[in-house]
Amino acid sequence: MTVLLAYIRTPEGDAALATAVEEARLRSTGAVVVNVTRPVSEVDSPLSAEQLGDAVAAMFAASGVKAEFRLLPAGTDPAEGILKVVAETKPELVVIGMRRPTELGRRLLGSTAQHLILGVDCPVLAVKAPSG
Repeated sequence: MTVLLAYIRTPEGDAALATAVEEARLRSTGAVVVNVTRPVSEVDSPLSAEQLGDAVAAMFAASGVKAEFRLLPAGTDPAEGILKVVAETKPELVVIGMRRPTELGRRLLGSTAQHLILGVDCPVLAVKAPSG
């Protein structure tokens, strides 16, 4: 079994990363990291997707956890892409970062987190970034 991390480099994503590393370590299992690529205009990181993947893999390795890294191309619907990987890997836990949605987003568009929580058959651990 594995822990699946739906990851995007944000404060919430980084909090979910730390939690996923710890959950995989505590469960003595591997991890699958699904990285959602954002359009270049939204990226504020100097790291390429490959460098980011290496950095994330290094965090898991430092805790003794083997991790597989999957990259969803820009333009992929994040929820659908992540659900596809969930169906393929059948994880025992999905870890996601979560931020407070706007009222409009909650009413009209839904959210990736909501689609994942409702669309998987295993527990989902939603992690918020520490405030401050």
